[in-house]
Amino acid sequence: MNDNFNWRKYLVVFFITLGLFITAIYLSDYFGNKKIDQLKSIQDKISIDILSSETQFSLLSELSCKNVSGSVLSGELEELGRKLDWGQNNLGATDEVSYLKKYYSLLEIKDYLLMKKIFSSCGTKSAFILYFYTTKENCSKCENESLVLSSLRDKHPELRVYSFDYSIDLSAVKSLLQIYKIKDTELPALILNDNLLTGFHNIDDLETLIQKSLRVQVKK
Repeated sequence: MNDNFNWRKYLVVFFITLGLFITAIYLSDYFGNKKIDQLKSIQDKISIDILSSETQFSLLSELSCKNVSGSVLSGELEELGRKLDWGQNNLGATDEVSYLKKYYSLLEIKDYLLMKKIFSSCGTKSAFILYFYTTKENCSKCENESLVLSSLRDKHPELRVYSFDYSIDLSAVKSLLQIYKIKDTELPALILNDNLLTGFHNIDDLETLIQKSLRVQVKK
């Protein structure tokens, strides 16, 4: 009788454990698929945003200086950047997130080239920084440099900062690395108005360089 009771007890425990295991697998698949669906939805929205932005680029290149403001495209990039951050923080290094990062990087380069052209032809004071970073494991100072650049961008509306992952598999970014001869041992790396700065630079050093660049533009 006692053996029969133990057998039934073990059988009940087995089925309960099996049920919990199956439920855990189901929930894992459910939430995983839900995250992928969310990312695909974001990806579709970004595709529309980028098409809209490219059309906007074409329109802006034809406008006269009186119609262009220094921050006319910043909202587009900020919105895409927030979506990419969400994907990286919530989904990790998936193929979908990598795809979005490439899209965003191309949009940054296109914005950089367009705004340089507009500001130069219109004689508008401006400063541009191209920032190259990599993972925390391979660049202990990159995260600190990102915080410095965020503070400077908030302080100087005429400053435009574009961030690129050094290891991204994108020919346009690789071309920038070749043009400015940036090595992975020199990260973080900054291009400030076409001048290469390697290693970490604090906020005071960069602010001095930015203000100097803006003063030179005023004298011209």
